[in-house]
Amino acid sequence: MQIHVIQAGDTLWELSLRYGADIHQIILVNEIENPNVLVVGQALVIPERGREYVVQPGDTLWRIAQRFGLSVQELAQFNQIADPSLIFPGDMLILPYFPHAVQPGETLWEIAQRYNVQVEQMVEVNQLADPSFLYIGQILYIPRETESTKEINAYITNMGEEGRREVLALGRHFTYLSPFTYSIREDGSLTELQDNLILEAAREQNIEPLLVLTNFSEGSFSSDLAAAVLRDTDRQDRLINNILNEMETKGYAGVNFDLEYVYPEDRENYNNFLRRVVDRLRPRGYSVSSALAPKDRADQAGLLYEAHDYAAHGEILDFVVLMTYEWGWAGGRPMAIAPIHEVREVLDYAVTAIPREKILMGIPLYGRDWNIPWVEGTFARTVSPKEAVQLAAAYGAPIQYDEVSQSPYFRYTDDAGQRHEVWFEDARSISAKYQVIDEYGLRGGSYWVLGSPFPQNWPVLRDHFSIRKR
Repeated sequence: MQIHVIQAGDTLWELSLRYGADIHQIILVNEIENPNVLVVGQALVIPERGREYVVQPGDTLWRIAQRFGLSVQELAQFNQIADPSLIFPGDMLILPYFPHAVQPGETLWEIAQRYNVQVEQMVEVNQLADPSFLYIGQILYIPRETESTKEINAYITNMGEEGRREVLALGRHFTYLSPFTYSIREDGSLTELQDNLILEAAREQNIEPLLVLTNFSEGSFSSDLAAAVLRDTDRQDRLINNILNEMETKGYAGVNFDLEYVYPEDRENYNNFLRRVVDRLRPRGYSVSSALAPKDRADQAGLLYEAHDYAAHGEILDFVVLMTYEWGWAGGRPMAIAPIHEVREVLDYAVTAIPREKILMGIPLYGRDWNIPWVEGTFARTVSPKEAVQLAAAYGAPIQYDEVSQSPYFRYTDDAGQRHEVWFEDARSISAKYQVIDEYGLRGGSYWVLGSPFPQNWPVLRDHFSIRKR
């Protein structure tokens, strides 16, 4: 897979010739609705012929496997497909082998060295009776180098049929699915969540669902609600019992605590509560995790940060989600949602307090459209990466790329004469985030939030990582 940034004069036909790629594969994997309209600065994923295959309408995994001389089981296992009947047009599959035509003078050892594979693997895959005998033009199949394995969590807010379809379509990319949200009540009970459709889809895709629990009340996070529970052990006992009952009834595999704006004086109360939860849940095989505000030092001031004790959560819990996004928040000035240099600052501190193998780095699947000049008190509109590109196309706005934040953006003027500035994610920015996950040796990543179409993300993810399934 390669990433191509559209230049003036580019056409899909010309790109297909330049990269030796099938034009229909390019259109499908990028969900291009009008192949004649491309935006300068738009980042496209280009599937590599012989190495990747984009599912076409009417395809079955059996037909694809037959086409490339593979077994269905082999192709499904390599792509973490739990149910071979669940493949979807536009989904890019990684082929476990790719072809190499023998050139004059080449030996099997030289070819194996070139692709960083073992000679023995080459002999086995190609069933070579005499490894010393090769002929010019002979097609050898090269085992694809295995990507590093990471865990991926995805939060989801749509509990209906649309959400179920999205989980089925994208579920092979997730280790965990986190329906958002159950909320605590002051007496230690839980609010209700109609999550049955989502949980059913998660089971079909071999995803571990996590019960997300927040102190969310009447449209915002409540410090008082968190305090009411964290300062009363009887309420905590009722809450833990209610969590266990809900998890056992619905088949959740773990709980993810997203308690935000907790009073600083409740910092140790929160830590002790988590210890009590772990003591009850871990012996029963449940995971316990938390979502933490993005801090760059232990003593960072502010209601969002002070009660989030990185070192304690890292010691107590199975893993944590770092919410490394929302620098470009809806009520603030226009800027990248997750500038890579800011994300790095958080990680530089986080890895000193939390074991790397316990960190899921937060990743935004959305962008924002601000009116400019920005006026304090106004709020940006949230847009998906796909919608952002459509806006740029509609208004003839070239997409630019900020190298410092590693994020795309553009400006346009709408039909009413209002100027806008849009920051979002594309194949380049998301690839940069995956490189950071690898560089820091983290457990993986966590998306906020499904329901925001971003077609380029999924092939880029699979180009970087193999996804751990439990």
